[in-house]
Amino acid sequence: MSDERPIRVLVAKAGLDGHDRGAKVVAAALRDAGCEVVYTGLRQTPEQIVEAALQEDVDAVGLSLHSGAHMTLFPRVLELLKAAGAGDILLTGGGIIPADDAARLAEMGVGRLFGPGTPLAELVTYVRDEVARRRAAGRTT
Repeated sequence: MSDERPIRVLVAKAGLDGHDRGAKVVAAALRDAGCEVVYTGLRQTPEQIVEAALQEDVDAVGLSLHSGAHMTLFPRVLELLKAAGAGDILLTGGGIIPADDAARLAEMGVGRLFGPGTPLAELVTYVRDEVARRRAAGRTT
């Protein structure tokens, strides 16, 4: 049995997007896989999301967006994480995000993005593997 603490994930809904069924399903899947999960609820600002991520000492932030504001909100959350000295926190997420935009976000440092219909096991495996990689690269637990 590992002495490492469980992976901690903040699942967040940013902006005016009121569709949270997918975020709740993802939060439950991560919890069922052994992660500690904090769900922010609806209509959070990037500042509120980053503040919660820091307070909760998370390994990852999963941002759920269906509003079309992904090219504004993902970069802003990433910028705030870096400004707070927490650029090692994985920023991932999903929603309705065109492939070209997902590629641009990846170039900025956003992790893999998951669209509707992605098998939950695929998302869980990605979070586990990416957090393990980041921890091995020097993040303390």
